Amino acid sequence: MLNPLDNFFEQKDEPMKSCLQYLRLLLNGYEDITEHWKYGLPFYYYKGKMFCYLWIHKKFHQPYIGLVDGNKIDHEDLLQEKRARMKILLINHLEDIPEEKIKSILKQALALRS
Repeated sequence: MLNPLDNFFEQKDEPMKSCLQYLRLLLNGYEDITEHWKYGLPFYYYKGKMFCYLWIHKKFHQPYIGLVDGNKIDHEDLLQEKRARMKILLINHLEDIPEEKIKSILKQALALRS
């Protein structure tokens, strides 16, 4: 039986599943980032503090990275919508994943936490 984290990724259909798994691997590749199951979704902590999470946008049906304190990051591709503190980065799972853009935004977010 899978744990809730693994089950979250396994229950998705392709190509959404592969996209989310790639984002998971990318986030788990950072030192001091740990993965947890919190609020019913994959949540990532940096040095023990909430950092980001993965989810699927209900309106756009696209996976996204939700950044805690994203409101402090100025990037044209981050959406705030009705969130006060968070911003999200939508990932089009039907296209190539923009790895360099994601890493650049994560670098800015990590700098806020250091």
